[in-house]
Amino acid sequence: MTKTALLLTALFSGIAHAHITLDQPTAPAGSSYRATFKVGHGCDGAATTAITITLPDGLRGAKPMPKPGWTLTTTRRPLKAPYESHGKTIADELAEVHWTANTPADALPDAWYDEFVVRASLPAEPGELLFAVRQTCTEGEWHWAEKPSATNPKPRAPAVKLVVQPAASQPHH
Repeated sequence: MTKTALLLTALFSGIAHAHITLDQPTAPAGSSYRATFKVGHGCDGAATTAITITLPDGLRGAKPMPKPGWTLTTTRRPLKAPYESHGKTIADELAEVHWTANTPADALPDAWYDEFVVRASLPAEPGELLFAVRQTCTEGEWHWAEKPSATNPKPRAPAVKLVVQPAASQPHH
């Protein structure tokens, strides 16, 4: 087998077993961020009919992107400490985004790939943000929400991780 064939085999076999991931898994603290969740497979061969993303605390102004052929619903949660934005008091935040295929023809087949997008402002402090993602299929589901631990460093269904890096320092004039 040639090196090219081996590389392509490794690449495509990785896609078949890929987890839900972010297009950009790192971003600077305090920045506006476009969280693009990449869905590379269904549930053991079954088509994906719904995606639910639970947002971590600390995101501000989160807004989901609608998808043709999918119904978009959201759930909000109260903030522990309201804040001011553009002259308005913000007392709640987006907690969960749920996309559901409108018809069986709109479902995401197991062999296809798609993306689900949420835009938000990131916290000012660096750290890790974990997104729980529930993938519902025509048969079965995956709940991508497991956190790595000392006893389970590579969980089977890991939560989607975003590393919020320190903001780039501004040059002095």
